[in-house]
Amino acid sequence: MKIIDILNRETAPFASFELVPPLKGSDINKLYNAIQPLMEFEPPFINMTCHRDETEYRPKPDGTFEKITVNKRPGSVAIAAAIMKRFPVEVVPHLICGGASRYKLENDLIDLNFLDIQNVVALRGDAIPGQKYFQPEPDGHKYSSQLVEQIRNMNRGVYLDESITGAVPTNFCIGVAGYPEKHFEAPNRETDILNLKAKVDAGADYIVTQMFFDNRKFFSFVDRCRAAGITVPIIPGLKPISTRTHIEMLPRAFSIDLPEALMKELRACKDNEAIYRAGTEWCIQQSRELLEKGAPAIHYYTMGKADNIRTILKRVF
Repeated sequence: MKIIDILNRETAPFASFELVPPLKGSDINKLYNAIQPLMEFEPPFINMTCHRDETEYRPKPDGTFEKITVNKRPGSVAIAAAIMKRFPVEVVPHLICGGASRYKLENDLIDLNFLDIQNVVALRGDAIPGQKYFQPEPDGHKYSSQLVEQIRNMNRGVYLDESITGAVPTNFCIGVAGYPEKHFEAPNRETDILNLKAKVDAGADYIVTQMFFDNRKFFSFVDRCRAAGITVPIIPGLKPISTRTHIEMLPRAFSIDLPEALMKELRACKDNEAIYRAGTEWCIQQSRELLEKGAPAIHYYTMGKADNIRTILKRVF
């Protein structure tokens, strides 16, 4: 079932989850074990992130270096098929512009369509280490709105090969990302909202937000979206802080703020166990307020760990 149909059908809010694929060569059961505890809550869908190939320079016996392309995780198609075989849940693979040509993306979409996967999330992806700015492949997309447009064209039966006539249309529901605190590359919040509107105008069906820790920023973001004419559903994304490392890592990695009220609680924690409890409780209160004020669902970034998410869900849903 399409995510937009789930959102339009559901009368009560629900929880969905996002997981990271296992490293290549690791046991698939690690992924299954991360999903299994969450199935108790009957999530309508689970998102699976996508990671582009990485480039490494490895030394050769003659002292020179060889450029190697390394794919450290299995692809979206394989992961989606594995989850669907094991669990009765819709799988939503992420597709990213970074590192992919338009033709590679089309091939991935064709494979997903053959698996009867009806949902994808279209993302640009980040610049790779060593790049100051994001650089698309020579025949790739510079913006996620262009990827959304490509998917929408396939839904109309329009493929990249113009010689193909009478092609069977795909049937994808398209999710995109939104940033309550603005994307770090956007010069201001107004421009960031215009960029989001371009994705919606290109054919996006719904929005899932980046994680945030101050609900006021989410409510303000929704108001600005509506004022700009963005009418699609907006799902807030949350992640509970669970270690002291998160206090420094999350703001730096995701360009987000931790509100002073939260920081006051975290500074009073003597160890990671106390931080884990404080972060869980903060996420519970965030979740409750979001639902009370009309959020259609909450999307939890699990990072492959289910215990704190299960605690939150038991007290919220």
